[in-house]
Amino acid sequence: MSETDSKELKPAIRLEHLTKKFGSVVANDDVSLSVYHGQILSILGENGSGKTTLMNMISGIYFPDSGQIFVDGEEAVIRSPRDAFRYKIGMIHQHFKLVDLFSAAENIVLGLENDGKYDLKRSMERVREIGAQYGFDIDPERKIYEMSVSEKQTVEIIKALYRGADILILDEPTAVLTPQETQKLFSVLRRMRDDGKAIIIITHKLHEVLSLSDKVAVLCKGRYIGTVNTAETNESELTEMMVGKKVTLNIERSEPKDPKPRLEVLKVSCTSHEGSEVLKDVSFTANSGEILGIAGIAGSGQRELLEGIAGLQKVEGEMIYHDPESGRTEKLHDLDPMRIRDLGIHLAFVPEDRLGMGLVGNMDIVDNIMLRSYRKGRTPLLDRSAPRSLAEEIIKNLEVVTPSDRTAVRQLSGGNVQKVLVGREIASSPTVLLAAYPVRGLDINASFTIYNLLNKQKEKGTAVIFVGEDLDVLIELCDRILVLSSGRVTGIVDARNITKEEIGLLMTKGSQGDNAQPQEGVGADVAE
Repeated sequence: MSETDSKELKPAIRLEHLTKKFGSVVANDDVSLSVYHGQILSILGENGSGKTTLMNMISGIYFPDSGQIFVDGEEAVIRSPRDAFRYKIGMIHQHFKLVDLFSAAENIVLGLENDGKYDLKRSMERVREIGAQYGFDIDPERKIYEMSVSEKQTVEIIKALYRGADILILDEPTAVLTPQETQKLFSVLRRMRDDGKAIIIITHKLHEVLSLSDKVAVLCKGRYIGTVNTAETNESELTEMMVGKKVTLNIERSEPKDPKPRLEVLKVSCTSHEGSEVLKDVSFTANSGEILGIAGIAGSGQRELLEGIAGLQKVEGEMIYHDPESGRTEKLHDLDPMRIRDLGIHLAFVPEDRLGMGLVGNMDIVDNIMLRSYRKGRTPLLDRSAPRSLAEEIIKNLEVVTPSDRTAVRQLSGGNVQKVLVGREIASSPTVLLAAYPVRGLDINASFTIYNLLNKQKEKGTAVIFVGEDLDVLIELCDRILVLSSGRVTGIVDARNITKEEIGLLMTKGSQGDNAQPQEGVGADVAE
């Protein structure tokens, strides 16, 4: 779409000199930009660049300290999400705000003003009309807890449309979708654009930005850098705009050198607290000097599998560790993390829940570094010099944005919290490194820093198990990819000879049984 075309479109939202501060931190600094009807605009920026804060001001979660918001040419005062809906603005958050026990239709009408009882029959008819108009596949009577992630997202989008939204903001909408679900969502968004809707996407996935959006607006350190036509730019140019310097976006995957079994997982099963089966007969081998990726729709057992290996989750089956120095084998099943450490096994774990499980929010960076080594202290007065040096090294090398190493980690942005956690675990020189979504919430520059760190661990002979949600990254970074579907292994494939569409099919495939083979023609190893 050219600049001329944009001028012919009607501005849906115009931001004039918007500024928002949190104490001494300037989240948005004098931002001015426009979004047009009949256009998809992507918002790009590093962690802490102010993307979400800006969108939260448009959607009524925050109120600007200064500046103006114009909707369809008229100045708008948006002090709450209810105000935003009055201006036909709807935001679809990454973490859905739905009541699990309610049906889709009940969630969609929940909170709407009415003169008496809800007419659910009429509401369901309207939901079906919206679905048919834009190509959504939805059952209004289905309960939320019965739905997949993509179906829940559909409910959130239709909820906004039901309320009359002409301007939609989507925060990381493809984070947990398969490639097939992503393409389906993109088709729907294009139909909505063609119907005159203004659509804003916040995402870290540059290839999706280039394939979907008409224009890209870039923020850097809270300031608006500029808006470019998507058809006239590329990944390198956008990254340079985001970080202010040229960045090489290449994952240099080396061939595994002398890979040997480091961790064997044999017929591991796990049951949730509610009694449902989370993992069923999962078997695989993680080799030294190799990155084994794990792919699957959210909730397919990835978290339970890694927590089981780390001794944090009760599982059935066997897990056997092969020590690279002594050659001895150790059985890890039924061992807690302290007993695993006492055996001299160097296992590092970057959990999905970084503040709930990985770090202590009220403790500073140095103290969180010390959590890995404080038991080695022989006196009541712990030596903080080594952890402080390590903290300073992590802050410098991973470019952690923090006032000091004495800052409580809960005061850091999500991306910077993740950098501290990953840096601490890698610094322990593990022989097995478990990483669950280690780049979640990180900008593109920081993500590639983490990918390179994982590659360095691989080259040192570490067995790396990497759970990721971006299939393009899994294919470029990993040597093999294990695919989980509903807690079962549906394939273990060679990452060098597979497409993300083929992985997507395995992610949605039903269980195949204990002796299952991956689909023929997808570059698969034998399913172990």
